[in-house]
Amino acid sequence: MIVPEDRWRTARHKWVRAEEMGFDHAWTYDHLNWRAFRAKEWFTMVPTLTAAAVATERIGLGVLVASPNLRHPVHLAKDVTGLDDISDGRIILGLGAGAEGFDSRMTRRTAWSRRERTERFAEYVELTDRLLTQPVTTFDGRYYFADEVHSQPLCRQQPRVPFAVAASGPRGMRLAARHASYWVTTGEPNRFADAPYEEALPVLRRQVEELEKACGEVGRDPSTVSRLLVAGPTVGGVLDSPAAFFDAAGRFAEAGITDLVVQWPRPDEPFKGSEDVLDKVAEDLDRHRGA
Repeated sequence: MIVPEDRWRTARHKWVRAEEMGFDHAWTYDHLNWRAFRAKEWFTMVPTLTAAAVATERIGLGVLVASPNLRHPVHLAKDVTGLDDISDGRIILGLGAGAEGFDSRMTRRTAWSRRERTERFAEYVELTDRLLTQPVTTFDGRYYFADEVHSQPLCRQQPRVPFAVAASGPRGMRLAARHASYWVTTGEPNRFADAPYEEALPVLRRQVEELEKACGEVGRDPSTVSRLLVAGPTVGGVLDSPAAFFDAAGRFAEAGITDLVVQWPRPDEPFKGSEDVLDKVAEDLDRHRGA
């Protein structure tokens, strides 16, 4: 996960290095501003991933997560189709309900209730799915409307780009079970301070069980949904050392997690850490991958 805080001359190095290190995916956030970065430089998702797609050749590229806070699904779908073309089919679209914060209120007078946010997200995922798979889409929902939207070209990846759906509650889990290639978690919901990764294991096991239950409810094989954990915002200590990383990765795998996303280390908080640790992790990845 690469915080989009750097001018591209600096940021390019991180995206290229992530590919050179052998990682499967590289991700960025989707905000107008975010938490401690409110008064600092911050670049948005679409130009960042466009530049990353041009600078790299192999690595998967994704956003964690796009949400109803910023874009109508029609705008999002058109941007994602372009990104998928520029990257030659390497884009993964992370989707989440979004949280209430200052960047969600920049263009909105009235905050959404939790219920409205949940209902909006269900429509958001459904409409985005249709827009990315159908040549022409008409949709008349409670929150979103689309009238004969022509989606040409469609995605390079068929039937569309993979979805990575962030979910913790029952309704979100069912959305992930129906639409996602990846289910996304950050650990304990609505927690914004990291804790030792060992403390996250009971939560992760419970969430995986709930995801598998949701898959059963919609008639999907749970093994066809990857389980992606974003460490850093809530789950801490993963990049304290190479030994900590591989210990955490092994414990998460035992809890049912298939993909682990770590934050690119920064010189100060949030996500303060050492790039040397990331380099050493990358050196040992192939040796540990089979295990």
